[in-house]
Amino acid sequence: MNIVDPRLERYLEGLLDDPDPVQREMEELARQRGFPIVGPLVGRLLMLLAKATSARRILELGSGFGYSALWFARALPDDGEIILTEYDSEDSERSRGFLAGAGLAGKATFLVGDALLLVDSVHGPFDIVFIDVDKEQYPAALDKALPLLRLGGLLIADNVLWQGRVVDEKPPEPSTAGVLEFNRRIHADPRLEVAMVPLRDGLAICRLRP
Repeated sequence: MNIVDPRLERYLEGLLDDPDPVQREMEELARQRGFPIVGPLVGRLLMLLAKATSARRILELGSGFGYSALWFARALPDDGEIILTEYDSEDSERSRGFLAGAGLAGKATFLVGDALLLVDSVHGPFDIVFIDVDKEQYPAALDKALPLLRLGGLLIADNVLWQGRVVDEKPPEPSTAGVLEFNRRIHADPRLEVAMVPLRDGLAICRLRP
């Protein structure tokens, strides 16, 4: 299921500036591999959210080859930090190369392994925690992320509409069940203010109440 009419998506993307060479290369790699990235519309939103909150420290749970990190890192000050976690060592190495090519590697720390285990070795608080791990892990990722988030900080999760599977009447498979439980829990948590953005595959933006 297309969350956004492809014609509208093409129109919105047509309003954006041409991507720089690194961003263009990353988007082409994603196209060739059929690799899911947030894309430039969500990427720009992530960058603006980081700027609007004056973010200095960002943690990604699930980083792929660094596309979302590229947008976040663009928003960070020179002494800012983004921690990327990625299970696939080759994709982690690709992210290192891409961010270096964009002149942003000095802001990045690269951790390889299971994000839900790696997170135990990092120390908060973070201004933003971004969740994009395997969808069945989303509830567990929420438990790991919230204690690391500063008051007033943002918890952001990708794929929260999961290609429309969240409204499928069939019994959900584990990935959809994980997304459904995550969505239920963030809306039921009195500590969070939540907005769901039906852009690309759905983005949850949650603010931890001060």
